[in-house]
Amino acid sequence: MSIPAFGLGTFRLKGQQVIDSVTMGLELGYRHIDTAQIYENEAEVGQAIAESPVPREELFVTTKIWTSNLGADRLLPSLEESLNKLRLERVDLTLVHWPSPNDELPVADYLSRMMEAKARGLTRAIGISNFTVAHMQQAIDAIGAENIATNQVEVHPFLQNRKVIDFARQHGIHITAYMPLAYGKVMQDDTLKRIGQAHNASPAQVALAWLLQQGFAAIPSSTKRENLAANLAAQQLRLTDEEMQQIATLDRNERLANPGFAPEWD
Repeated sequence: MSIPAFGLGTFRLKGQQVIDSVTMGLELGYRHIDTAQIYENEAEVGQAIAESPVPREELFVTTKIWTSNLGADRLLPSLEESLNKLRLERVDLTLVHWPSPNDELPVADYLSRMMEAKARGLTRAIGISNFTVAHMQQAIDAIGAENIATNQVEVHPFLQNRKVIDFARQHGIHITAYMPLAYGKVMQDDTLKRIGQAHNASPAQVALAWLLQQGFAAIPSSTKRENLAANLAAQQLRLTDEEMQQIATLDRNERLANPGFAPEWD
């Protein structure tokens, strides 16, 4: 099963804001919608999907299991609650949002429950998010790389996450890039501005094209119709090898998502 290369992120969007963003996104042609239990917006995302004329079979919906729901008694019931909120019989992809804090629960333990969720038809595919090289190795040992649809990690020009990406590539694990625009910081970068000018494109479109050209999925978010449309148009932009190399030099290990319970990063 392939993950649509371009999706709509919903992190930090709440209430009417997320309903409007998803509604506009679907109108503009987005078909991959990404949410999570901890975003507390699954019900609103579900409402926007339910009220859209886009048929369910054209959509690819992702949610993520929060850390407090990884235990034996919570994982499957929490996913059923998510489906209820999303008004869906199943999601297309369910991710483990973060490895269990301090590795309290073994990776094999909760991934076996994820496999059970898939076997029960609650989700078409399963994957991981914010997994380090060590966690990915444990995941592969537990369920095999072929059962890991993606590792969703922070990737943008200022955090290129090369060790994780190289390891994932070696094992055939797809990468989904979250925070691809670094909270808008890409708009201020001179290199991205210069490359954008050469293509009559914005720095944001350049950053997204750079990700897509590497074979990653990207899930930017926006609440403005014109930005949603512009992000989508980045799929048509082709960068030269030289431009790709120029962007490669922007890496400064600038991690934006780094909560206190995060694993020890590579």
